[in-house]
Amino acid sequence: MNRVTFNQPYMTGKELEYIADAYSLGKLSGNGKYTKLCHAWLQKQTTAHKVLLSHSCTSALEMASILCDLQPGDEVIMPSYTFVSTANAVVLRHAIPVFVDIRPDTMNINEHLIEAAITPRTKAISVVHYAGVACEMDTIMAIAQRHNLLVVEDAAQGFMSTYKGRALGSIGAFAAMSFHETKNVISGEGGALFVNDPQYSDLAEIIWEKGTDRSKFFRGEVDKYTWQHVGSSFLPSELIAAFLWAQLEHGSTITQSRLDVWDFYHNAFQSLETSELLRRPVIPAECGHNAHLYYLILPTHELRDQAMEELKKLNISAIFHYVPLHSSPGGLRYTRTHGSMEVTDSLSSRLLRLPLWNHMPQQLWAEVATAVEKVVQSY
Repeated sequence: MNRVTFNQPYMTGKELEYIADAYSLGKLSGNGKYTKLCHAWLQKQTTAHKVLLSHSCTSALEMASILCDLQPGDEVIMPSYTFVSTANAVVLRHAIPVFVDIRPDTMNINEHLIEAAITPRTKAISVVHYAGVACEMDTIMAIAQRHNLLVVEDAAQGFMSTYKGRALGSIGAFAAMSFHETKNVISGEGGALFVNDPQYSDLAEIIWEKGTDRSKFFRGEVDKYTWQHVGSSFLPSELIAAFLWAQLEHGSTITQSRLDVWDFYHNAFQSLETSELLRRPVIPAECGHNAHLYYLILPTHELRDQAMEELKKLNISAIFHYVPLHSSPGGLRYTRTHGSMEVTDSLSSRLLRLPLWNHMPQQLWAEVATAVEKVVQSY
């Protein structure tokens, strides 16, 4: 095993206590005490109109696609540089992901390329806040308003990040967030759907409850619950919610612990960037980020791969990230591309992710930085 692992799941110390409490309350199937605590915390933190926990960010994106009423042949504009779930949620509705290139600075969707990709079949824009750094949302929301499109925020990596002071997940009509074990706050697997347009609130809850109005029944709003709409089993158990609640209670301290590591890396690599041996992440002034990940852009694909191998020899786990979806077998089969993917292809092949996790010991920060400097300067 590498001495410096890429990620280590973090526990606050309260997770097992809360899971035991959920068991003692006799409510394990979901939407109990801990689900409600998580909903309230996330709604307050983001100002979202409604939050619904889900099994994963993937399932939250699938709920968002149902809420967008995607029909066969409809199109959704999105970046190719993202996790497969962003596109899968659209393909499952027999709609078509349409890829446009990313910005060279933030690696987010290039907002200036969106409008040219719109066709009469375009139904929505799905944006991905890469590394917890916000897309240029004012421009994107203005485009959506001009063309009567819905905006879905893939905020999988966006916990406690902001755009012009607004929480990621609170800007588009819908958003999805991840609590997978590789994220800032975790529940093993897990996610949440954020609904910001009140007109979709009731429908979102129905989709969440297998397409029924079961939640209304338990609130005494109807005398029986019945099948109302397409839906599925998106509601997670109370065990997942209890684990997540222990994490959310420490959301601010967890974020700060990651920012400490991120800031150390960023300062450590400044001279290498000045020497044009690599490029550091770019954080626009209007974006408040959460230190979800730290990456470097190396000069060539070959040097990136060489750096991974050299760091591996030093027992440091550094990895690449997404293989662009437009170049994958699924992408070739289910999607189409609008315009050049030059920036996506170039940056994705040169990106190197460094170890970063909650409360990572300080001695490891320096060890990683020293090793990277040694490897890069040996080119």
